[in-house]
Amino acid sequence: MKANIGLIGLAVMGQNLVLNMNDHGFRVAVYNRTIRTVDEFLEGPAKDTLVVGTHSLEALVDSLASPRIVMLMVKAGEVVDQYIDKLVPLLSEGDIIVDGGNSLFTDTNRRTAILKEQNINYIGTGVSGGEEGARHGPSIMPGGNQAAWATVKPIFQAISAQVEGDPCCEWVGDNGAGHYVKMVHNGIEYGDMQLICEAYQLLSEGLGLSADEMHEIFTEWNQGELSSYLIEITANILAYKDEDGLPLVDKILDTAGQKGTGKWTGINALDLGIPLTLIGESVFARCLSAQKAERVTAAQVLPKHTQVFTGDKSAMITAVRDALYAAKIISYAQGFRLMREASKEYKLSLNYGEIALMWRGGCIIRSQFLNDIKKAYDANPALENLLLADFFIEAMKKADAGWRKAVILGVELGIPTPAFSSALAYYDGYRTERLPANLLQAQRDYFGAHTYERTDKPRGEFFHTDWTGHGGKTASSTYTV
Repeated sequence: MKANIGLIGLAVMGQNLVLNMNDHGFRVAVYNRTIRTVDEFLEGPAKDTLVVGTHSLEALVDSLASPRIVMLMVKAGEVVDQYIDKLVPLLSEGDIIVDGGNSLFTDTNRRTAILKEQNINYIGTGVSGGEEGARHGPSIMPGGNQAAWATVKPIFQAISAQVEGDPCCEWVGDNGAGHYVKMVHNGIEYGDMQLICEAYQLLSEGLGLSADEMHEIFTEWNQGELSSYLIEITANILAYKDEDGLPLVDKILDTAGQKGTGKWTGINALDLGIPLTLIGESVFARCLSAQKAERVTAAQVLPKHTQVFTGDKSAMITAVRDALYAAKIISYAQGFRLMREASKEYKLSLNYGEIALMWRGGCIIRSQFLNDIKKAYDANPALENLLLADFFIEAMKKADAGWRKAVILGVELGIPTPAFSSALAYYDGYRTERLPANLLQAQRDYFGAHTYERTDKPRGEFFHTDWTGHGGKTASSTYTV
């Protein structure tokens, strides 16, 4: 009996996706570069299942029903291209290659076009949820060659998370659309995690709360508007004790790793001229954390303030919660604004309400909050920015005062809050009718003759002033994002 799908790459995500497919009645053939891994998988987690082990790519392809579906769960970059080059000679017209890794969307654009010329259908799909999501239902974001969607749809929607009867998987768009949306998802994930970490540091270092006390706080927060997977696991982490009975989190070295998707999101935002300040600060916060030895040295010669909080702790805990919620709104507002610009620039035709639905279950950023985003786009599909939706306008009004108090607390006590602070600056800038960019343009025109527009003239008319009296009348070209 032929297999329904083949999967290459039996690391944690690959193995769990295979077991998930098997649970839903799909016969899966597997291959791994290290053959021993295939045998160990069949003798261990996949024992007594329908999973078929193969020891070569030829055997994998031969074991598949037509049209053949081969899913890659391998390291992004050159490894994906290497496997594609090896698979194409083994495949037939109409067969499908699926890349389920965190590939850069421009790579997916290229691969989709090249394989289409060879009559091979290509799908680049984001898969979010970690090992638990992969095993029990991830969020799946497929894009690429839509001709392949009808074939893979029954498998992907069956194994994805389900929320209120809807699968957290729907076709995102052509070419690299799926991987683009997954990239932005990961950028927002960076932001969410950094915001939670800043709240944690304000509560622990600023208010002197213990891990057990913070466990109770995050558990309570998870019952309300902040309810989400990341808040839930944060509460669990704070409660976890090491062998000596002390909180394990306190013994973990404060250096964060990253795989690059947050950086890609920030770079793309710069390319498109969209302020993605919170996610950018979240990436840089990880970079700063990695400079551990340098920070230890700096702490000895650049001592922090010794001021201690003496106010109402309960009120400040509420303020930190408000800051976390408001800044979270900013993170999603910036992320969805970036997707809106990308959809226009790259002709992706993204459906933002559907994206919010796909993120409600299975993925790392799943939260109650996404229902409100879906409703906002249902009410106005052309919504320019989430901050302009009625629900979020009211939410920001309620959280504003507490948000500012939390940022002030960090400033007064010398506790860094780069994501809280940059989000607040963006919010204040976004709702400011007149920014000081008029002076900036005057400076650019003064030293570089870059011209400026005038408030008393129609938009699109540019002027240059000879500020020094000997600069001439020739203007320079300008670059506008």
